[in-house]
Amino acid sequence: MTAGSPISENLARFRKARDLSQEQLAAAASVGVDTVARIEQGKRSTCRPATLQRLADALGVSVENLLGHVTPASPGRLDVAALRHAVTAGEHIPGLDDFAEPDELIGLDQLVAAAHAAWRAYVDGRHGVLLDALPAVLTDARRLARTAPADEKAGAHRVLSTAYRLGAGLAGRLGLDDLAWTSAERALTAARESDAPDIETAISLRYLAWTLVRQGRLDDAERVAVTAAERIQPGMLDRDPERAGVFGNLLFNAATAALSAGSTGRADDLLAEAQAAAVRARRDSASEAAIFGPRVAALQRIDHAARAGDAEEALRLAAEMPAARGDVPAFWEAGHRLRLAAASVELRRDRDALAYLAEARDLAPDWVRYQPLGEATMRRLLDRAPRRRGADFAALAAHYGVVSSHPR
Repeated sequence: MTAGSPISENLARFRKARDLSQEQLAAAASVGVDTVARIEQGKRSTCRPATLQRLADALGVSVENLLGHVTPASPGRLDVAALRHAVTAGEHIPGLDDFAEPDELIGLDQLVAAAHAAWRAYVDGRHGVLLDALPAVLTDARRLARTAPADEKAGAHRVLSTAYRLGAGLAGRLGLDDLAWTSAERALTAARESDAPDIETAISLRYLAWTLVRQGRLDDAERVAVTAAERIQPGMLDRDPERAGVFGNLLFNAATAALSAGSTGRADDLLAEAQAAAVRARRDSASEAAIFGPRVAALQRIDHAARAGDAEEALRLAAEMPAARGDVPAFWEAGHRLRLAAASVELRRDRDALAYLAEARDLAPDWVRYQPLGEATMRRLLDRAPRRRGADFAALAAHYGVVSSHPR
């Protein structure tokens, strides 16, 4: 065992994340403080299994975590079985159809309200609430799209498309990329049968492009997003905020794909076009169709600077950020703080990084738990800290999943 080995690094990281001194950990684990010190310094060449178990128990982690054999489980692991069933079910698959008696059907107005509530849970990052609500919305929307009278059928398909898009977004956030693709593809099918096929199709293609980015199919993602944006592009005098928002969001997706593929100049051009549309939109807005506006576009530009590795530029742009004029969802603002935290760590501005991580947690506490960037940034701060940093620091480490919320 040498300094820099997994156990020497992990023991120090978990101890600081628990806000424990070496003496406090030694007492909690019933081992000598010299044992803790020598392990962290890499001076212990062997460590008895019983000692490892006592240290792991005192820290609230498994021995495997302590040895670096597995990564800590994501906080708040959620049961996605109902979401899987709801996304993949349908009358075209025997045994997976949505059976309902006529008196179980709900009306279109009720369905629209339920879908909007699910969307609010999505933008607020309340994954547990959404996992509970969305399967019923999907089922009810499929039933209504199949059984509604002619004058409501297209409206039901619009809600069904929205629900499938939420399924795609949630599945993507949870790392279920194949399920996200299935849901986005079904959203596209429903959109074509809706009462606003052009705009609903463009919105659904945005989710499909985002899913392609997650799958690493970057050229395909950019091509899909740009083609859809060209079809929906508003004219210079077109003040329709929904159309402008969908257009801008598609360009965001295309720019992300281009940047991920290494085409920085192409990404900049796409963002510039989206920003021009945002300026014309004048206000920030958030709806089931799109999240867009001047501040949203500025957030995206900062995100791309950070992703391109230019931490100084990201922080400089952040200092020039326009205030929100309208509605910017908390999870967008939280994601912005995570980017600034990571940029601050790159520049060794650790106090600023901690402040940004705390702001992100306070803005969207559930959403940030599922963001790898938050955990990675917190880990870097832990590894860099020469000693334990206090209860607030430990609480952030727990929230970002570096250790579980409570010791065992």
